[in-house]
Amino acid sequence: MSPSNPSKPSPSKAPPSKVWGRSPFGRNGGVALICVVGIAGMVGAAYASVPLYRAFCQVTGYGGTVRKAETAPDRVLDQTLQIRFDTNVRGLPWDFSAEQAAQTVKIGETAVATFKVTNHSDKPVTARAVFNVVPEQAAVYFRKLSCFCFSDQTVAAGATVEMPVLYFVDPKYAQDFETKNGKSITLSYTFYPATDVKPGAAKAAD
Repeated sequence: MSPSNPSKPSPSKAPPSKVWGRSPFGRNGGVALICVVGIAGMVGAAYASVPLYRAFCQVTGYGGTVRKAETAPDRVLDQTLQIRFDTNVRGLPWDFSAEQAAQTVKIGETAVATFKVTNHSDKPVTARAVFNVVPEQAAVYFRKLSCFCFSDQTVAAGATVEMPVLYFVDPKYAQDFETKNGKSITLSYTFYPATDVKPGAAKAAD
């Protein structure tokens, strides 16, 4: 009697894979598209945050940024400070200088510093000034009532203009343990070309 041959087991069949929908870019292309969209969103958010960051710095004095003031203080101290001025230009056909290297002012006193710009090109040039204070701890107390740095400045071809700054040092400077022993503050400006000039930008000269 011949031995019976057991039947061979039938090969198992893998369950059909689920189809979730096909991207016109393929699986890898879809992932790449998501990455591109995400990066673009982050870049856009970064650019949008620049005006907010600048406003934040002007309000808080963060990073050595000078704060804007609406009114002068109601008291002046006997303590004096030396205010030094630093001027720079980047990528502009301008000469930019302070008409005074330094001023000695009382804390709380309103003072005026004058700056001069000469445009050596044969066409009007619009620029904006970036500014900060050293030491950084003093920035929160160095306040400006009026300044050319609050708007873009357009200087006509070959023109020379004066730009005043009205400022004071808040009396609270003398109470802060980080600043009360300070003897000097340096106010620094750097003019850069204005790359996104809008109609109606402030003009320093015609």
